[in-house]
Amino acid sequence: MSIGEAVVRAEQKERTRLALIAEARRLFAERGYADVGLTEITAAAGVTKGALYHQFDGKAALFRAVLESVHQEVGGHVAAAAEAEADLWTGFAAGCQAFLTASTDPTRRRILLVDGPAVLGWAEWRAFDEAASAFHLEEAVAGLMRAGLLPERPTAPLTRLLSGAMNEAALWLASEPSALDDTRRALTELLESLRCR
Repeated sequence: MSIGEAVVRAEQKERTRLALIAEARRLFAERGYADVGLTEITAAAGVTKGALYHQFDGKAALFRAVLESVHQEVGGHVAAAAEAEADLWTGFAAGCQAFLTASTDPTRRRILLVDGPAVLGWAEWRAFDEAASAFHLEEAVAGLMRAGLLPERPTAPLTRLLSGAMNEAALWLASEPSALDDTRRALTELLESLRCR
């Protein structure tokens, strides 16, 4: 096989992978992991089951790839919101609000907060969440402490409390979407109560 053929093959493989992830994500978001079959996903992506198994070990592995893409997308929203602000505290608060808003979006909510723990199990989901977002939250909390905006204390407990509160609020908002504004106000009050005066 020539280098050109290898490049074409690699590009085709990546297109197939991305098509499978995109269609699985759409279907999982619409109906949930349990109600979507591999045949439906491969048909929507325009590929064979063999092509799917060439990319993923099965439905759970495909779901992990979908979950990773959702985490990256939410992380991108959080980072963009934080970076758009002029100061550290405002950026932190904006990032937290962006997480709440982005994770409650119907195209992400079921995958991220409902099916994620159910499909992976709590231990794996927590590890996934830790790697994808809690690490960045802990870095932000530590940065706020170094800047004197939060009182010095162990960062890990505060990070887990904040992460748990925001994840739980986002999960609750799945059944109460009209409460987003009230929840955002409550999050602002919670964050402000932690801030150094």
